[in-house]
Amino acid sequence: MSDPLPEGPRIIQRGLYADELQIGAIYEHRPGRTLTEADNVLFSTMTMNPQALHLDAAWSETTEFGQRLINSMLTLATVVGASVAQLSQGTLVANLGFGEISFPRPLHHGDTLYSETQVRAVRPSTSRPGQAVVTLVHTGRNQHGEAVVRAERTTLMHAAASEHPPASTRPAPQKHGQENS
Repeated sequence: MSDPLPEGPRIIQRGLYADELQIGAIYEHRPGRTLTEADNVLFSTMTMNPQALHLDAAWSETTEFGQRLINSMLTLATVVGASVAQLSQGTLVANLGFGEISFPRPLHHGDTLYSETQVRAVRPSTSRPGQAVVTLVHTGRNQHGEAVVRAERTTLMHAAASEHPPASTRPAPQKHGQENS
């Protein structure tokens, strides 16, 4: 026997629709993410990247960095991923591509990555009614506030909630023994 569901409205977390985004606004995504040695080794090996700068501690000590670096693709993926809950969960149609990407400083094991996204442009799609092309700039900063990654990204998003009903409009699960009318 299952527990009865509590009464009241059910609200499902979602991102923002294109018409809710503010051009020029910077959305700060929290909490930050402290990247560990385990994160770096797992990501590097899982993506088949054998770069010694990420995996070989002894060799990395002989480089200008003096230690292993966090894989820059892990840094980029984490910054973009951190934006999903706040900006695009359930409202993104497609990731159209990336423009300029830069890594002005390295990230090291134990550094905490904080992510933010600036909305650069929003325009209606010319080929997909009810959708918009959105240009975003993602920035990742370390715990000292120094930028470690910047990436321009173009996405296709649903323009408005009225044109794309959220999952919260689905009927609520029925209580045990209750029938649909």
